[in-house]
Amino acid sequence: MADEVVLLDFWPSPFGMRVRIALAEKGIDYEPREEDLSNKSPLLLKMNPVHKQIPVLIHKGRPVCESLIIVQYIDEVWNQKAPLLPSDPYHRAHARFWADYVDKKIYSTGKLVWGTSDEIQEAAKKELIECFKLLENELGDKTYFGGESFGIVDVALIPFYSWFYALETCGNLCMVKECPRLVAWAKRCMQRESVSKSLPDQYKMYDFLLELRKKFEIHS
Repeated sequence: MADEVVLLDFWPSPFGMRVRIALAEKGIDYEPREEDLSNKSPLLLKMNPVHKQIPVLIHKGRPVCESLIIVQYIDEVWNQKAPLLPSDPYHRAHARFWADYVDKKIYSTGKLVWGTSDEIQEAAKKELIECFKLLENELGDKTYFGGESFGIVDVALIPFYSWFYALETCGNLCMVKECPRLVAWAKRCMQRESVSKSLPDQYKMYDFLLELRKKFEIHS
């Protein structure tokens, strides 16, 4: 195994996708290990005893947890190619701010769009579109969030492109109509092999999220 890199992962996880993309951008060989989150492996519990969640990057036997922290670790350790963070301290802080914004907003709000109904869903849909429009404004006319360079904000956000069909179908919205520049950006990202090979098919993701929604309804 090249440089002893293992990734504890789960295929529909947008957080796992971030790490897969970062590793692919850097050209790092690693051993993927798919976790069953209903029956977590002893290795996962040992490597992430605090949160007991994926993804976990194990490098030379030592764990790194939390997707954005892992992405930054990958960028710092394998710094010879494809930098994911700017070298300028201000631009680096700016990129971290927006990556953190994605982290705090998109998953939790998007989950309410495909996972709930009625007033809760409507409120979540409105908030999610506002978040996406704010991100569109930050993107502007740039190729990527960092300009011409694919970087950490792109890595943080692009996994949620795999949710777009589910968001549209469950939330009765049209992403191209609501956020055309964001959709165009997502399609540019999907032209990168690191992204296209790391994201699951949107219809496969929709089926998975639908099953998850049924479980929510059973337990609610």
